[in-house]
Amino acid sequence: MGVNTEPVFSDVPLGDCELDLLKSGVEPGELIRPMRLTASPLVNTIADDGLKKAVIAFGQPDVASVMTSPLLRWIHVSSAGCTRYDTPEFRQFAKKRGLRVTNSSTVYAQACAEHVFSMMLANQRKLPLALQSAMGSDDPKWSELRSKCQLLTGQKVLIFGFGAIAGRLVEMLRPFRCGITAVRRSPKGDEGIPVVTVADCSTVLKDADHVINLLPENSESTGFFNSSRFAGMKPQAAFYNIGRGRTVDQAALVAALETERVAAAWLDVTEPEPLESDHPLRKLSNCYITPHIAGGYQGELEELVRHFLENLRKFNRGEALMDPFIEG
Repeated sequence: MGVNTEPVFSDVPLGDCELDLLKSGVEPGELIRPMRLTASPLVNTIADDGLKKAVIAFGQPDVASVMTSPLLRWIHVSSAGCTRYDTPEFRQFAKKRGLRVTNSSTVYAQACAEHVFSMMLANQRKLPLALQSAMGSDDPKWSELRSKCQLLTGQKVLIFGFGAIAGRLVEMLRPFRCGITAVRRSPKGDEGIPVVTVADCSTVLKDADHVINLLPENSESTGFFNSSRFAGMKPQAAFYNIGRGRTVDQAALVAALETERVAAAWLDVTEPEPLESDHPLRKLSNCYITPHIAGGYQGELEELVRHFLENLRKFNRGEALMDPFIEG
C-alpha cells in the first residue's frame, strides 16, 4: 500500500539530485515534465497538454489547463501561497470536480518564521543603524543610539493570518513573554492565543508594537493594509510583510513612514518584485527590504520534494493529506 501507479505532472525546477529523488518516489507511476518550468506562484503560467494525462500535479500548474484536465484528482502546490488557485471560481470548480489541493506550508514555515523573528530583533536592537556606525563610546551619538535600543520582551504582537508560519512564530516568541494576538477570518479555537476577526481587529491594532502581515493574496486581502489601517496603528509600531506584496497599499505605507505614523517597515515582499530602484520605499531610512528570501534555506528543494512524496504516500493510502487548502 502507498506505492504510486498514477501519472504525476510536475513543473517544479529541480536540480539533478532532487529530480532523481522525485522520479524514484513516483515510480512505477510516470513523471511528466513540461517544456516550461514554473519557479514562482507569482509568475504567469502557460497551458500544457501534459496535464491531460496526469492524475496528480506537483508545482504551479496552469489554472486553465487544470480546469480542462479530465483525470486530475489532486494538486500539490509547491509554495505556501496558493494565489492563482485562491479564487471563488476555482474553489467552486474544485469542489464540484472533487479536486483536492494541498500546499507546501510545512516546508517554509520555519524559515519564514525565523525571518520575521530576525526582523523583529533587528528592529528592537536598531541593527541597521548600529551596523553602519563606527562611533566610540565617547561620542554623544553613541549614547543616543544605545538608548534607542529596546527589548522584545513584553511587547505586544499582532499577527494577520494564522497558519503554519504564525504557529512557529508564536513558539519562538513565547520565551519573550510577548502579548500575542492573531487576526483570522474564521477562528478555529485551536490557535493557543487570543484570536479576533477582521471586523474586530481595530481594537487590537491600536495597541500593537509589532504588526505582522502573513495574509495570502486573494480578492479579500488585496490592499488590505491601507491608509485607514496604518492610521489605526500607534506611531511607535513596526510593520512587517512576509505575506504578499499586493496585500499592502504601498503608497499608503510610504505616507505612513514619511509622516512617522508608522515607525518602521520590514518587507520581504513588494509589488512588483523586485521593487524599482527609485521607488519611494527604497529611499526611506525607516524601511528595510529583503528580496523575497524569507522561505529560502539550504536543502529547501530536497525538503520540498520529500514533503510532496510523503503526501503522495498518504494519497495512495487514502489518508488525510498534509497542508490541505481545498478539500475537494
